[in-house]
Amino acid sequence: MGRNTRKRRTPLAAKAIAASAALALGGGGLIWANFYASAHESNNQSWGGNQTKAATAQVATISCPDVGQKLTNVPWRARQGVATELGNLDRQITEAYNRLASTRDAQSKDPSFVQNSIVGPLKDKRSATIDRIRIDIQRVGGSFDNALKQLAACTTQTADQTTSGGGGNNTGQQQNGGQQNNNGNTAAPSASASAGQAQNIGGQAGNGPVAADFVDITKVAPNVQGKPATTGNASTGTFTTRCGVNANKNHNTDNVIVAPGVTNGAHHLHDYVGNQKVNAFSSNQTFLQGGTSCQNRNDLSAYYWPVVRVQDGSQDFDQNADGGGKEGNVGKILTPVQAQIKYVGSPAAKVVAMPQFLRIITGDAKTTTNGLANANAHWSCTGFENKVQLTQQYPICPQGSKVVRTFAFQSCWDGQNIDSANHRTHVAFADPASGVCPNGFKAIPQLTMRLVYNITPPTIQNGQVKNAYAVDGFPEQLHKPATDHDDFISVTTGGLANRIANCINRGQNCA
Repeated sequence: MGRNTRKRRTPLAAKAIAASAALALGGGGLIWANFYASAHESNNQSWGGNQTKAATAQVATISCPDVGQKLTNVPWRARQGVATELGNLDRQITEAYNRLASTRDAQSKDPSFVQNSIVGPLKDKRSATIDRIRIDIQRVGGSFDNALKQLAACTTQTADQTTSGGGGNNTGQQQNGGQQNNNGNTAAPSASASAGQAQNIGGQAGNGPVAADFVDITKVAPNVQGKPATTGNASTGTFTTRCGVNANKNHNTDNVIVAPGVTNGAHHLHDYVGNQKVNAFSSNQTFLQGGTSCQNRNDLSAYYWPVVRVQDGSQDFDQNADGGGKEGNVGKILTPVQAQIKYVGSPAAKVVAMPQFLRIITGDAKTTTNGLANANAHWSCTGFENKVQLTQQYPICPQGSKVVRTFAFQSCWDGQNIDSANHRTHVAFADPASGVCPNGFKAIPQLTMRLVYNITPPTIQNGQVKNAYAVDGFPEQLHKPATDHDDFISVTTGGLANRIANCINRGQNCA
């Protein structure tokens, strides 16, 4: 997705922006494949089933520029066509990744195989797709930046040439959503160091995570800073909506915001609560007829996030499906034991009601490629949430403590658009120091989400992680914690949007 130039960075967030591994708009990826270990081998291999696969073979990488990051001005009449083509770019990367994983013998015998049989053809496909994007935009009178044609080529890298944050792509500023991020990675070696030394990318499916993606939270220094002071015009209330934990297992691998009309547009599995009819082909009218898992029947909003899996050698229903095991998302799917959805106010202003059908994506599913500019992952443990929040590592929680994922969405709206071409620029984060929205933006109720999981703590043995857990993601993104993200479509009836805003503005705590 495109950079949001209105972002601010806190000192701790700035420290967190070191090299690190909707949801990013399609077209970019970092492709890894073990030369001698297929990314999709079955789970009953000699490595033991519950241990990250160790291999000493050379690892190949291909880094593809993210075209969607650069598309910030697409006419509405061209957006469906452009979204379809961006979905094609993602599919092409996935196919190239699978080819890398399945041709290890040929690669070992022919040093030019990757370039001639994978990278070259991939460039040709991407060039044709980018040109179709140009045609879609110009057909309706829009302007196209011809420099985008240069984004067709992908580059090859070995593991020790890469970093977990996308190397030179790690520019821009981090969105912290009003929470303070720190990677805490001084307690463990970097993911890139691990990959370079062990020459593997770990994980039950061969595409991560690695040991360096985990840290004992008790060994991380406190990094959470205080919130902005409230002003006399602050909106201090809260509104909680109870929508369940997806106990009915409403899942799919679509991505209706970023890739409408594209089946398996996310290439990973989502949990859905709230609106019950959300898929690639849903429309605003569909949402109004979708029913809801929320206790408040007027809340038809869609709340969805990537599932978390435990990589203990187990399989789930999608082991052989697109977006699941076929794309490196393996292991037992974990249902949260608690999912708290709460709207909060602004420390600096009254809020206006969210417009109907507002779309917001927080975080970036492609930080391994794009860098941490839009990362908004927050990982912690019960008992530590007010002290430690992690962006670039998963926490290993002490006995009796649960894993917590939290999200704080953008809380400023441009007052006009329910979406934007890159799904970023119509919303923004408030200044983390003052809580004030950027010029031209209005404060809206800030959606916050807190997901709690019962997870047996992983263990690190001889540089390998056993019983790892990880968030689902695009197969080339290596299951890095920084790729965590959350999606939201505001759909309400019966005046609920106004009731939420009024409750918050009056300083009440409503549900």
